[in-house]
Amino acid sequence: MEYREWKRILLPYEYAVEELKVKFKNVRREFQNKGEYSPIEFVTGRIKKVTSILDKAKNLNMDTDKICTEMEDIAGLRVMCQLVDDIYTVVDIIRCRKDMEVLYEKDYIKNYKESGYRSYHIIIKYPVETIEGSKEILAEIQIRTLSMNFWATIEHSLRYKYNKELPHDLSVRLRRAGDAAFTLDKEMSEIREEIVKAQVTFGLKSLAVKESVDGIRLLHKMGYKQDAIIFQEQLDVINEVDNMDAIAVLQGQIDDMINDIKQGLRVKK
Repeated sequence: MEYREWKRILLPYEYAVEELKVKFKNVRREFQNKGEYSPIEFVTGRIKKVTSILDKAKNLNMDTDKICTEMEDIAGLRVMCQLVDDIYTVVDIIRCRKDMEVLYEKDYIKNYKESGYRSYHIIIKYPVETIEGSKEILAEIQIRTLSMNFWATIEHSLRYKYNKELPHDLSVRLRRAGDAAFTLDKEMSEIREEIVKAQVTFGLKSLAVKESVDGIRLLHKMGYKQDAIIFQEQLDVINEVDNMDAIAVLQGQIDDMINDIKQGLRVKK
């Protein structure tokens, strides 16, 4: 099959990865905008290389004309979480979505591989709109903690170096490292409540500061430069003492002034 033909075949998969990345990033943004802890830390995606597709098809004795209907991971998405419990929260979110169909799931956390690999895989069917019409493609979503992803990345690199056959002693050490990484995940889960509280507080402060800065910039743009300078100086002082209540008060004052200006109740000094 020629390069141009492969490019045409893989284009809908590229669309799917980009759309799914945006959708999961929006899930994270929704939690943050509500001042809540987000189970999603960040999202990445990729399209399998043609050489990898052909190698896998060969290993599976898969006919080339069945690749698009039977190969599940041409389009791949990775959703990174901080805590193990977050993984299952993300799984529930995916199950409830109407814009993708879950075909089946593989829990490699409760049923981890002998190598030490841990992750949660979901195979979905996802509709993509193209100029030729709607096309349903298969995609794999891998959901991991940061430590699981670190381990998997190292393991993948080592298997590439040793052509997928790791020396026994290295396999044993890698397995121990996987167990150690999961122990860390479990320890973090034990202090989940404190982690969530700390991150929600930090998120709320970041949002309040951002909105205050946006308001100050708007005042400057409207010509109220001296007021903007005064508010910025007050914000700098409040930030130094890390006072959330004071930031909220200042944000209210900025909002009130902007509203007064828009209603013609405030004139420049």
